[in-house]
Amino acid sequence: MTIGIDIGGTNLSFGQVQDGRLKTMFSVPSFASDATQEQTMEYLVSNIRRIFTKDTEKIGIGVPSVVDVKKGIVYDTQNIPSWKEVHLKEYLEDVFKVPVAINNDANCYAMGVYAKYPAEDKPESLVVVTLGTGVGTGIVIDGKLYSGANCGAGEVGCLPYRDSILEDYCSKKFFTGLGTDGKTISAKAKEGDPDALLVYDEFGKHMGFLICSVLYAYDPSHIALGGGVANGYKYFCQSMEAFVKEHFPYTKTIEKLKVNIYTDNDIPVIGASLI
Repeated sequence: MTIGIDIGGTNLSFGQVQDGRLKTMFSVPSFASDATQEQTMEYLVSNIRRIFTKDTEKIGIGVPSVVDVKKGIVYDTQNIPSWKEVHLKEYLEDVFKVPVAINNDANCYAMGVYAKYPAEDKPESLVVVTLGTGVGTGIVIDGKLYSGANCGAGEVGCLPYRDSILEDYCSKKFFTGLGTDGKTISAKAKEGDPDALLVYDEFGKHMGFLICSVLYAYDPSHIALGGGVANGYKYFCQSMEAFVKEHFPYTKTIEKLKVNIYTDNDIPVIGASLI
């Protein structure tokens, strides 16, 4: 059995995973913003102990930061000020005496999504794009995670776009830039509000540019969208697809491409257990 952990800015999620399936899971509030590194480690260890058993063979952790995957060192973690350089793998292996794997949270999410695909339809090449506070990307090829030399492969959200970068137009930042938020727009769109539907129409065009960028860079057989913003997919999919058909020149690629939505809460934990 493996323990999967997702370290987020709002919550920490812990799960027991057996053969790729979640057995049990719980979440707790994330670290206090003023917590020292020592305090965060004590908090993390105490919660792992709640779920650690004699059958635990490994611990996998997804962190929103740059990670030295081989050494398990975490650098400059978003929303955790005290995590400038944390030797997380070494620390936890010393405490729990089992192997510990660390990776970027977007990569873990990608592995969790891959696990969700049915056995008969496992993607040969999969790019998972998480649409949340920002844009995260993970790449899975033949069932194996591709992280790049510095755990930064696939950061399409950082590509220059219009007056900024693509992330500002394909995440929650797009909605906040309009003085609203995704939940409000989604609720209004559900009621048929024409202004909300126009916002989603515009958002879909930006997403179309993102999809084209992914196709140019990776030519995947499957693209999966996750994260909270992806819950509004039905409102922006038409304009997204129209943009791709108009601007991406290789029609056969578009015809064969499969786009799926995966937003289950257990995905980050399952993915972390698989790294």
